[in-house]
Amino acid sequence: MTMTTDVRAAVVARGLSKTYGQGDAAVHALRGIDVSFATGAFTAIMGPSGSGKSTLMHCLAGLDTVSSGHVHIGDADITTLSDKQLTLLRRERIGFVFQAFNLLPTLTAEQNIRLPLEIAGRQADQVLMDRVVETVGLRDRLSHKPSQLSGGQQQRVAVARALVSKPQVIFADEPTGNLDSRSGAEVLSFLRRSVRELGQTIVMVTHDPVAASYADRVVFLRDGLLVSEVTQPTPQSVHDMLLKLEA
Repeated sequence: MTMTTDVRAAVVARGLSKTYGQGDAAVHALRGIDVSFATGAFTAIMGPSGSGKSTLMHCLAGLDTVSSGHVHIGDADITTLSDKQLTLLRRERIGFVFQAFNLLPTLTAEQNIRLPLEIAGRQADQVLMDRVVETVGLRDRLSHKPSQLSGGQQQRVAVARALVSKPQVIFADEPTGNLDSRSGAEVLSFLRRSVRELGQTIVMVTHDPVAASYADRVVFLRDGLLVSEVTQPTPQSVHDMLLKLEA
């Protein structure tokens, strides 16, 4: 399946391959993937276990090296950058939301949200900060430490932390994996609102058809290949496609 050219793409992968090991022990996690992710859109990546979805995200985000091919984030080909350049690009252009909330327990919610900006030596855009806090519904929780917050609230802090640095793209890896269904729905709603209201670009790996249904588009991997996609997904359409891929 080939990538459709998108002049407004936030992330583009061309001929992306990733192989672990050598010779008979080689595992081909990705096999020449062409895909683009539109600016200001919410895209989910799905596939059966072992399909390569997490590897794809790690390569797109510069967390793992590629064996061949190229990844562009905006105008930057991240596959040609040095480790130092890549670290700076991740800090300035990429936001991350992981399954584990990765909050510092000694800091308040507000301090956790501001932390990446402080590390980068950047001033917070207070208008954006206020808007993000409103969007994720944390106004009355800013002085609380993580231990005083529910799992859903902690993940919303993590989402806010990713949003306030105005990244070109946010990569979310199973962001609701540690949450109950109600908290998960809250976090997914906030991710979708950040796309609709803040113009954010989000690429999310998930195994959950309900989570994927919050996205604008779902791309499906199998055996390291991009094999299908669904736009305007519903839990049922995603579930049906996964069943088809696992058959």
